[in-house]
Amino acid sequence: MISRIDLRGSLPADLRDVLPRAELDVEAALEKVRPICEDVRHRGAAAVRELTARFDGVELESARVPAEALTRAVEELDPAVRAALEESIRRARMVHRDQRRTDTTTRVVPGGTVTERWVPVDRVGLYVPGGRAVYPSSVVMNVVPAQEAGVPSLAVSSPPQKEFGGLPHPTILAACALLGVEEVYAVGGAQAVAMFAYGTEECRPATMVTGPGNIWVAAAKRLLKGRIGIDSEAGPTEIAVLADETADPVHVAADLISQAEHDVIAASVLVTTSVELADAVEKELPGQVSATRHRERITEALAGRQSGIVLVSDIEAGLKVVDAYAAEHLEIQTADARAVAARVRNAGAIFVGPYAPVSLGDYMAGSNHVLPTGGCACHSSGLSVQTFLRGIHVVDYSREALAGAAPYVCALANAEDLPAHGAAVRARFDWEVPA
Repeated sequence: MISRIDLRGSLPADLRDVLPRAELDVEAALEKVRPICEDVRHRGAAAVRELTARFDGVELESARVPAEALTRAVEELDPAVRAALEESIRRARMVHRDQRRTDTTTRVVPGGTVTERWVPVDRVGLYVPGGRAVYPSSVVMNVVPAQEAGVPSLAVSSPPQKEFGGLPHPTILAACALLGVEEVYAVGGAQAVAMFAYGTEECRPATMVTGPGNIWVAAAKRLLKGRIGIDSEAGPTEIAVLADETADPVHVAADLISQAEHDVIAASVLVTTSVELADAVEKELPGQVSATRHRERITEALAGRQSGIVLVSDIEAGLKVVDAYAAEHLEIQTADARAVAARVRNAGAIFVGPYAPVSLGDYMAGSNHVLPTGGCACHSSGLSVQTFLRGIHVVDYSREALAGAAPYVCALANAEDLPAHGAAVRARFDWEVPA
């Protein structure tokens, strides 16, 4: 059901070449989404409606979800689901509220200060995927940090569903309503990203687009990056588990399966020092998979080249492997798990010990589940309040403070053969600053 890679002994020079990884050719998808985005750019709402009919089989009179649909979704929401969403929102707010930045003023010289001022982006388009699963949790993960950052205008878009009258799934609409989001659109895929980037008669353009999606969403975000800010190009979900002989194979198998449930190209990777654990997990997987609703999808994901069990000589080698892999989600199920977790450098989120499974982070830990995939955790962070803020330096110098800096400015301007830079300083004084 799942392959093995034996890296006991010396590790390869470039681990990335031997580790399992989902393949996602975003570059190839660019040329397919380009005409979609151009169509929305030039024809606006009419193009969005026609593309929605073509790709989703839904005829829209308007892409905007009516207010009464949001109200109805909350009223008809299962009480247990409502309570869970409200608790998820509460916990996420606690964590993201503490991420708020404060302005900092530095006195560089007497009369000269630089203030770093944190300003939220003006408007955000938040994308919530549909398809194989329903993701009200992604509404929470996108909306809460944007709200806590103080973004003054935000809108959510999610694919329309035939079975719900061409609206997004009612649980997604209910999550929007619980968060106070009134602007929601029944648009999916590349056309949703283009709608936010260029604007239409129904939807004002956004400054930034965030949220996970399929390859067409990722390609549209890559294509339109620059016109809009983006959080990341989300790829297939992935979990890595670093475990030793102390780990429970039942837990490890369950956690690998939980991420494989997302998609046939989801990646589930176990890195372990223990052959006995590897054997036990392999033995455990078939029984657990057969008991799940999405067994065909999970089986294909676990058997794919993106999933596997990696054997290593010791925890030191295991840390090198997981740092090279840079997983979206990384579980540490070892002896002294906290100490091992503290040594990890590359991961979207780290889950410590047997009682912090990835599924906790998906819904209720308070952390954000919109995380870098495809190895991007070695240079990028997950969605946070910081995603929606810009640091602006405010420079405030007196005449005396500028005079003190003037000789240095002129010297560097001349060194760079930009004499007008120095002249702009000298013009402010009635005495000569050395050229």
